[in-house]
Amino acid sequence: MKRALITGITGQDGSYLAELLLGQGYEVHGLMRQTGLEQIRGLQPYGAQADLYERCKLHAVSLDNFPGLYRLVSNIQFDECYHLAAASFAGENLADGYQTIQTNIAGTHYLLAALGEFQKTCRFYFAGTSEMFGRPGAAPQREDTPFMPRSAYGISKLAAFHIVRNYRETQGMFCSSGILYNHESPRRRPEFVTRKITLAVARIAAGRQDKLELGNLTAVRDWGYAPDYVRAMQAMLLHAEPGDFVVATGRLHSVADFCRIAFEHVGLDWQKHVTSSPMFFRAQEPVPLQGDPSRIQNEIGWKPGMDFPDMVREMVDADIARM
Repeated sequence: MKRALITGITGQDGSYLAELLLGQGYEVHGLMRQTGLEQIRGLQPYGAQADLYERCKLHAVSLDNFPGLYRLVSNIQFDECYHLAAASFAGENLADGYQTIQTNIAGTHYLLAALGEFQKTCRFYFAGTSEMFGRPGAAPQREDTPFMPRSAYGISKLAAFHIVRNYRETQGMFCSSGILYNHESPRRRPEFVTRKITLAVARIAAGRQDKLELGNLTAVRDWGYAPDYVRAMQAMLLHAEPGDFVVATGRLHSVADFCRIAFEHVGLDWQKHVTSSPMFFRAQEPVPLQGDPSRIQNEIGWKPGMDFPDMVREMVDADIARM
């Protein structure tokens, strides 16, 4: 039986990845803070995922606790490690990003140092992000596109990305990084714009809300489906050679596109319910963040499975069910 360690197991990607691996017969271990473990044991606020976590072995160890990581990795052998945990949001102000930078850089280094000491054969996946490109000079972006991060989150992720690359090149460890573009699902947290939209659609359809206030409706994103992207993570670690791969759909959709599909799914005209407020505007990128997934498609054979409209409809249906 293969054994895998997942950091960030209670997040959107962590939960889908745990499901995927458990379904393949893995023994799945999850890393989380003590407060998160107490919430899991209380079966809230995780709802439908509570049963999932009961099938995993959970460890109350934070990424900034090097002695705790050291003890865990010295006592349990893992075949694969998926490092998904990270602090903060892409839009955080750089001047306020001290904790984000410390956690994302040091946590990655601590985890790799412990693995390098006790189990160098464990295959390691790092969750990179399109925010490492920041404001790119051209679209779509590929693995060789220069990085220009513009936030504490993007900067810290890029530093961690280079740490991972150094362990691969200098220590000979199997370390792969996925440069993941936006990916959504019914498990996306409510503070993200996609869930903000689908929650509002469910409430408006139920007569509990009338208007939805958003920012720039013309803003575009390369949006994919989270369960497809966790398939890509595992595919990287099952591949013959480690490397860095852009994981994206290669297609752009606007916030207005998302609203239109979501409201049409419940028979409503989105323009009668959605307003745009400058208060929610983020600086618009002159060149959009749009990924080129050619390398992972050609070398590994991964392709996204769910298209954009079906993903939006699934998210709406899930929030209607929650109502």
